[in-house]
Amino acid sequence: MPERKTQQRDAIRLVLAEADRPLSPQEVLKSAKRRSPGLGIATVYRALKTLSDEGFLVPVDLPGEASRFELAGKKHHHHFHCRDCGRAFDLEGCVPAVHKLAPEGFQVEDHEVVLYGLCAACA
Repeated sequence: MPERKTQQRDAIRLVLAEADRPLSPQEVLKSAKRRSPGLGIATVYRALKTLSDEGFLVPVDLPGEASRFELAGKKHHHHFHCRDCGRAFDLEGCVPAVHKLAPEGFQVEDHEVVLYGLCAACA
């Protein structure tokens, strides 16, 4: 049985490593099942937690949505959320003047910018 769990975790790692965007647990399940047909959603959630705890993944939190996950170690970036298909995409770079948006005397410690609209496939 441990070999099967390793195979399932390896399939999940591979799917996330190959993804060019943050994935929801359901997207991970759908893609990883192609490599490990017996995979279930509970195993995906456990693996995502373990891989996050190990520092392999980081959660991507979009307002009003369940966490998605992407590889840790990426440069600072933001996200685009498609309102039609629900997928999230990485946006390279950052808004240069974001710290200037805070009121005078405020100290910005962190920020996240999410753009919403339709991805190229849905537009």
